Amino acid sequence: MAPPKNAERIKAATTATTTSPTSTKHEASSITTTIAPKITNNVAPSQDPDPLDLDPLVPPPLSWGIDEILAAARLNLSRLDPYFAFYILSEPRTPPAVLVDIRPFHQRQEEGEILGALIIERNVLEWRFDPRSATRLDIANRYDLRVIIFCSEGYTSSLAARSLQELGLWNATDIVGGYKAWKAAGLGRIPEHAQ
Repeated sequence: MAPPKNAERIKAATTATTTSPTSTKHEASSITTTIAPKITNNVAPSQDPDPLDLDPLVPPPLSWGIDEILAAARLNLSRLDPYFAFYILSEPRTPPAVLVDIRPFHQRQEEGEILGALIIERNVLEWRFDPRSATRLDIANRYDLRVIIFCSEGYTSSLAARSLQELGLWNATDIVGGYKAWKAAGLGRIPEHAQ
């Protein structure tokens, strides 16, 4: 009997649904992820599948789409709406909080900036906030630092905040809706103590 083709294996994969409440709207959101079988194509997990057997138009086994990756990242975040982020940044706190703009230069030029936010472009974020990094910022000397990240609309910032959590910065999070939501809320510069 010939081993099943890649498309048949993917169809045979099981589907699991996970429900988690969001921190900002207290509503349940549902994500669905595909769980591939442990042994596919009669090949043990320790063996690589034959590249000639893979269909380049079908997602490889164990791969996730960006929607699943984003949903999984957000399960670990206590995301903030712009008003609550502003409130957290308005008063001196322990642990300290810092607002970080990860948008590229052209987006900041086109959309505007939040005065007082640290500008750390996405490609160097982990190196600047990892307390173990030789190139970290002076403020990044503790793992409980509350890093509040924003991008243009709140998608890339979720992935970035989760990446900081994986470095051990468990209070890292992002702003729902990003810069555009902050601007629509009419919020201005952040206080000097939070800069």
